[in-house]
Amino acid sequence: MTTVRRAAGLFAGLALGAAVLAGCSSEGATTDCGLDACTVTFDRGVDAQASLLGVEAKLIGVDGDKVTIEVAGEQLSLTVGQQATEVGGLYATVESADQEQVVVRIGRNAG
Repeated sequence: MTTVRRAAGLFAGLALGAAVLAGCSSEGATTDCGLDACTVTFDRGVDAQASLLGVEAKLIGVDGDKVTIEVAGEQLSLTVGQQATEVGGLYATVESADQEQVVVRIGRNAG
């Protein structure tokens, strides 16, 4: 009986994981998503965008350590390392920005 429950639990976990991964897509970016948050690595110099957590996220521009992103149609400028800020019903923070990539965390909560 416990083997059947374990197998059912494992199957449900795998199905949920596949659903989470299937909900993310990108162009000029890579995503690493969990249940409540995604880390998006945008490539600079291209039209980088990603679909995650039910919204579209785009890299608009970078000026030094200030990054402008668009999430769910709302634009926001953030500084690297700044506390998470609400945008498009989610929270975003810029983890890093260099000449090649910008790494942004977008999640359902500020943590």
